[in-house]
Amino acid sequence: MPTPKELVAMMTLEEKCSLLSGADFWHTRGVERLGVKGVMVSDGPHGLRKQDDQGDHLGINDSIKAVCFPAACASTASFDRALVRKIGETIGDQCQHEQVAVNLGPAINIKRSPLCGRNFEYMSEDPYLAGEMAVDLIQGVQSKNIGVSVKHFAANDQEHRRMSSDSVVDERTLREIYLPAFEAAAKRGKAWTFMCSYNKLNGEYASQHKWLLTDVLRGEWGFDGYVMSDWGAVSDRVKGVPAGLDLEMPSSGGQNDALVVQAVREGRLDEKYVDLCVERMLTIHQRYFDHAKPETPWDQEADHELAGKLAAECMVLLKNEGNILPLKKGDKLAVIGEFAKKPRFQGGGSSHINCFKVTSLLDALDAAGDAYTYAQGYSLKSEDIDAALTQEALDAAKAAEKVLIVAGLPDSFESEGYDRTHMRIPANQNALIEAVAAVNPNVIVLLYNGSPVEMPWVDQAKGLIEGYLAGQNVGAANRAVLFGEVNPSGRLPETMPRRLEDTPCYLSYGGEGNTAVYNEGVFVGYRYYDKKKMDVLFPFGFGLSYTTFAYSNLVLSAEKILDTETLTVSVDVKNTGKVAGKEVVQLYVGDRESSVFRPVRELKGFEKVELAPGETKTVSFTLDKRSFAYWNTEIHDWYVETGLFDIAVGSSSRDIALCAAVTVESTVCIPAHFDENSIFMDIMANPKGAAVMKAAMQQMQSAFGGGEGEENKSEAASEAISDEMNMAMMNYMPLRAMVSFSGVSREQLQALLDQINA
Repeated sequence: MPTPKELVAMMTLEEKCSLLSGADFWHTRGVERLGVKGVMVSDGPHGLRKQDDQGDHLGINDSIKAVCFPAACASTASFDRALVRKIGETIGDQCQHEQVAVNLGPAINIKRSPLCGRNFEYMSEDPYLAGEMAVDLIQGVQSKNIGVSVKHFAANDQEHRRMSSDSVVDERTLREIYLPAFEAAAKRGKAWTFMCSYNKLNGEYASQHKWLLTDVLRGEWGFDGYVMSDWGAVSDRVKGVPAGLDLEMPSSGGQNDALVVQAVREGRLDEKYVDLCVERMLTIHQRYFDHAKPETPWDQEADHELAGKLAAECMVLLKNEGNILPLKKGDKLAVIGEFAKKPRFQGGGSSHINCFKVTSLLDALDAAGDAYTYAQGYSLKSEDIDAALTQEALDAAKAAEKVLIVAGLPDSFESEGYDRTHMRIPANQNALIEAVAAVNPNVIVLLYNGSPVEMPWVDQAKGLIEGYLAGQNVGAANRAVLFGEVNPSGRLPETMPRRLEDTPCYLSYGGEGNTAVYNEGVFVGYRYYDKKKMDVLFPFGFGLSYTTFAYSNLVLSAEKILDTETLTVSVDVKNTGKVAGKEVVQLYVGDRESSVFRPVRELKGFEKVELAPGETKTVSFTLDKRSFAYWNTEIHDWYVETGLFDIAVGSSSRDIALCAAVTVESTVCIPAHFDENSIFMDIMANPKGAAVMKAAMQQMQSAFGGGEGEENKSEAASEAISDEMNMAMMNYMPLRAMVSFSGVSREQLQALLDQINA
């Protein structure tokens, strides 16, 4: 059988260019003459949304019946790499059964703001967590010889004007926040395909961004797959070919293919780039064909049960005053809220699964034979308060010992295609919770939402569970946690702020016109809140358990390392409660003193450990250069500044149990580039500069009244110009001032600079 390169050599220019766009919405083209077959791609990433040939991207037409697993907002809350790998493996089997070659996901853009309409399918506000979870999900899918398409590359962090907006992101912020998860997906996940985003990045559409698609993705990260466009993301197809966009989706009806042919014929485009695009696609598709197994069984009932089991591991217990949870069989329970009967368990848009089965909380309670009374409480069709529904809920609450209110965001509040304008849940739900809490103090709130919400009633709820969007077997997962059959072990993959106005990008999110400037820089999520010591509802990484844990014996393998070496960190964790449970041990690194603005601490490791009552386990982490580095824009690379770093271990970004320190010594020398406008303070901070400028600095001190004759200064002179002022003036003085204040000639000044910069 010919190799992809040989097949390309056999094709006409028109045949090659025909492969550069889709055959329809979901299929790539083939070349029948040469036996080249197209493949089918299908939306993911938390299930299989396979549509027929006439299907549409956003799902107005039905897709096949399938299984919906927890959305990324929920699965990432598990902090469990094995869990997302299992989801990936299962989806991979489903794709094999349905003859789908590429599952479109995971989506790993950063949750820059709680308002982003697609946050439900994004993983985290933290790039390290997003990258780690993405790698295992990718490896799970691809272990079944099904490709993924990592999306949306890059800086696609809002839905507002998403097809025209320009994400303006500085170099350091891009490298530290918005690219690392994609880097992990390419380097360690070995993703088969990437999907470029709709937006521009720093003035250039992602679909024709050579620096992004070729220089970084392929050149720096070694990506060897192909890049497809998001559906309708192509601006200039001819420009996209040499930039590294291999496949345009969906079909352009041959129009863009013809433009590429014309550009080659006219000498405006080198045909080698067309060849490269086609070869990359054929290579990836052959991986699928070589291992296609349409006979792979798909037991949807088994997958439904698995979805519920996995979802239970994603629930985040946020409050449990007086141990109101877990519920007991004998509790006189009132369940309130239409969501309990009609759950929201996935987001709207291209990832929406046509579920073959849905288990609500009421379904699960009924199946288990649990006693409860139910009241609808509110309508999902309106925010208006319904007096009759409210009264019914109050009557049920008064007669109960404990009240469970299921609340959250309806489909219309968050979806692909548009951003939220506020962080509130519907007004009728807020009013209901407060009214019920006024007649029964034992209120538990269970939330269904894909992104943080404001909680004006939070102090009135004794129990609070963040359920996120947990997939089609949400009811079984909820019941298992509520009744203690599963000890909750989810942790927040994002900060829960008190109000929208507190968020880092509140002033600029969405942008002005088509320009969205990322003014907050690297201070996204907890990096911002922790730096400002700001009060939040619940911090990043937070989550409670029905048991308790204690940390001890934090050990570092060294007190001092070079940045080329690794540091091993170990800590003992003990279950000090009475039931088995899982703790998410989180490791953060902070630079004590830095010449650039850095967060207080950043997540650089996490492990989920299961412990029986009284059991202790040792958890270990390995930190390398990237754990301590920031992106240095002078050398355009990762750089560790010599100094002391805090190693903090705990259960959230704010709940630090143990802390130690290590000195990391840089092996990278950043070349000095001083000129006559460089100030004395910067020059003296450089060891070589300080040695060269020592005598000149003394001359400057004399010129400003310091040194000899200091005792002869009058009292008035001392009050007018203090020693502190003198020193500050000299520190901030540009080197050229030596010509005016110390009699140094221009030639002598240049000689000093030559010495320093040599």
